[in-house]
Amino acid sequence: MEEKKTPLTYRILIFFIKLFSPKYEITGTENIPEGPCIIAGNHSQMYGPIAAEFYTPGPHYIWCEAEMMVKEEVQEYAFRDFWSGKPGYIRWYFKLLSYLIVPISVLLFNNAHTIGVRHDMRVIGTFRETVEKLRQGYRVVIFPEDYDEHNNIVHDFRDKFIDTARFYYKKTGEELVFVPMYLCPRLRKMIFGAAVRFDASAPIDEERLRIADHLMDEITRIAIELPEHVVVPYPNIPKKDYPRSRPLKEYPHV
Repeated sequence: MEEKKTPLTYRILIFFIKLFSPKYEITGTENIPEGPCIIAGNHSQMYGPIAAEFYTPGPHYIWCEAEMMVKEEVQEYAFRDFWSGKPGYIRWYFKLLSYLIVPISVLLFNNAHTIGVRHDMRVIGTFRETVEKLRQGYRVVIFPEDYDEHNNIVHDFRDKFIDTARFYYKKTGEELVFVPMYLCPRLRKMIFGAAVRFDASAPIDEERLRIADHLMDEITRIAIELPEHVVVPYPNIPKKDYPRSRPLKEYPHV
């Protein structure tokens, strides 16, 4: 593996981001196999990708929305995805902010260990690049949450990312392992749960459902076994509306 060369401005930016970001206690690393795998976690807004960049064990790449890497696309995507739900009286501020972050976003996401993700026909390029990184021995971190709530811990996973395993199997003949990760910014913990292996002999629709359910259930289990805490959700909602973890009895499927 070759070390990625980055400009000085990026290294300075990363230094300050790490300096002012939460420091995490990492547990459950025994669940991560040696060599390539997919790590799938809860997004926790900006906390997930930042923590993944700094604290994921071993050489790794992170899936990133491709719009955040392209100067002409950052502003529209950032405002729509991060801040469009803000109250009308303050929306002007976030509109302005979406323009101001453009150069930072382009610098950051094009120099970090990222793989650009598209959600149209270009996604085949995402799969190809991901498989190539896996074949080189990297782990790949994905935050697949969507806006539909699964429970108060995690939102439903967009399960097409599991197709990476199908492409990987075709190239290597090996069945890829998926590892769940729960990031808890309020308790400063990054925890890896029990892994699940792709079954190349099963229909892909069944595998998407089985693996996604396992990952979401494991993330939920990890969260509710921790002391009760405030959960940082995927959507950028007001902090007063952040959910809390709850006792195990309220999760019949876990």
